[in-house]
Amino acid sequence: MGKMIGVCGIVCTECPAFLATQKDDNDERKKIAEMWSNQYNTNLLPEHINCDGCLSESKRLLCHCKVCEVRKCGQEKGLKNCAYCNEYACEKLNKFFGMAPEAKAALEKIRESL
Repeated sequence: MGKMIGVCGIVCTECPAFLATQKDDNDERKKIAEMWSNQYNTNLLPEHINCDGCLSESKRLLCHCKVCEVRKCGQEKGLKNCAYCNEYACEKLNKFFGMAPEAKAALEKIRESL
């Protein structure tokens, strides 16, 4: 599989949840759930760590991705990702970039090639 860049710029195919799902690795799911629960002050369980990527037709998405405003907006606009949006970078996306600067770098790289 090639590189999958989500609507927000996260490289899905490099995401620990995506990788654990593709390997069907329950020990890795447990580690990720504990790490993200601590990091984001939430309560994730290993069974929440199932994701085939933001752009996948699969129903398996990380719990946050199911309700992500950035993802929803991109889907409604029919965009491959936010780099292709005429309103780049919007307030929602800029807020997200504060938590995921690597996502901004990925989208900026795409925008340079447009």
